[in-house]
Amino acid sequence: MRSIWKGAISFGLVTIPVKLYSATEQRDVSFHQVHREDGGRIRYKRVCTIDGEEVAYGDIAKGYELPSGEIVVLTDDDFADLPLTSSRRVDVLQFVDAEEVDPIYFNKTYYLEPDTQGVKPYVLLRDALEESGKVAVVKVALRQRESLATLRVRDGVFVLETMLWPDEVRTPDFPFLDEEIDVRSQELTMATSLIDTMSGDFDPSDYKDAYREALEAVIEAKVEGREVVQPAEEPAGAPAADLLSALRASVEAAKQGRSAEAAPKKKAPAKSTSRSTAKKTAAKKAAPAKKRASSGGTSGEGGTSAGGGTARKSTSESTPKRAAKGAAKSAKKSAAPKSRSRRSA
Repeated sequence: MRSIWKGAISFGLVTIPVKLYSATEQRDVSFHQVHREDGGRIRYKRVCTIDGEEVAYGDIAKGYELPSGEIVVLTDDDFADLPLTSSRRVDVLQFVDAEEVDPIYFNKTYYLEPDTQGVKPYVLLRDALEESGKVAVVKVALRQRESLATLRVRDGVFVLETMLWPDEVRTPDFPFLDEEIDVRSQELTMATSLIDTMSGDFDPSDYKDAYREALEAVIEAKVEGREVVQPAEEPAGAPAADLLSALRASVEAAKQGRSAEAAPKKKAPAKSTSRSTAKKTAAKKAAPAKKRASSGGTSGEGGTSAGGGTARKSTSESTPKRAAKGAAKSAKKSAAPKSRSRRSA
């Protein structure tokens, strides 16, 4: 939690520095007013009813309307001069029984946490108040408003509950209060019996907000079914737009700089790949030539080369027909030189 106020509990001559926290929060489902067509937010302008011009927030003051319709304008300086005698102080006025304070006076609840230097007096007053069974009636100024409040103990912590002033509580004035309505004893007995039947210990966890749960289920179903409208981005003001444009341009420039530096490094592997591919191609072309050269150097009778004799031998053993053709060719080649020698003779 985040503290919203700092002050001190003033108890006689004892001062206890404390921090104030909101003890409650509303768990309601909040909505924005949007355009049904595209989901755009609906904005309201502060327009003067006299000249029709839009008014800046700094030029707005508080006005008190008189019965005649005239307006008394109050500025911040007027409020600054107002005395708040209990400012930053929780002044203890008296101690009373808790049952004496009607809950209708309670307005908002806060927790009080002791400051580091005020832990011991805080615990002392807490224990004494808890043993007495009473609550402290105090006066405190919060958010430019002075209020009555009660100080009680809950779960080892001081709870400050601001109260309404007596003239802020309305008096019930309804016609049926002046009517005489007869209630039979049997009806009263039956109603009392029903109350007894439904009586029990109060446990807040037994109850839940069924409407909020149903509403959240509807929203979740629409999200899962992607029935969601993505509104277009609203145009930003001039100063923000200039700043965002400058930031975007800087980011784009940085990206282009990085890509320019990385470009030569990416091309280098491509060249090496082409070179390796060319070498592999040349090696493939040279391989048949080497094989032909090795097969050309045959011995007179065996028809096998010295380097490739094993391969040729295994081939001839596996294929007798090829071996026979090879022998015939070698015989013709060996006979050809002899005929040339006879003609020359």
